[in-house]
This record gives sequence, C-alpha cells and structure tokens, in this order.
Amino acid sequence: MVTVAYTASFEKTVKKIRDARTKQRLKQQIIRIIGDPEIGKPMRYARKNSREVYIPPFRLSYCYDAAEDLLIFLDLYHKDEQ
Repeated sequence: MVTVAYTASFEKTVKKIRDARTKQRLKQQIIRIIGDPEIGKPMRYARKNSREVYIPPFRLSYCYDAAEDLLIFLDLYHKDEQ
C-alpha cells in the first residue's frame, strides 16, 4: 500500500483552483499515479528523483520512493511558469 503525502505548497495551489473540470482531471491523475507511481516523466539534473504528469495547462510534480513505498506530491504549477 502506497503512503501518500502532500507538501504545503501543493495543497495551497490546489485550493486556489476554481475550475471544476481541472479539479476533476487532477483528481483522476492523482488516483492514476497512486495506482502506478512510475507513469510520470522522470526529471533530470537538479530535479532528479522526481516525476511529472501533464494536466493541461498545469504540471503535477511528485516524488516516489520505492524503498519506503512513499509518494509525495510536490507541486502543481502552470506550464509557462517553469
């Protein structure tokens, strides 16, 4: 069973989203990631050990530690604010 955690910045950003359709897509992606944590695109260089999933127009960044079976949702940010 995967243990799920959220950072404070992630929770703050999700609370600001007012579009119901975007929230629904985010919820579906989170459920999908919990089912298979390695579906996201692996990041390189400074963001190594994290993964991203694209949810138009946002990117969902998360980290999965297979040894501890821990999934941490790091951030949700707009694609243009990378």
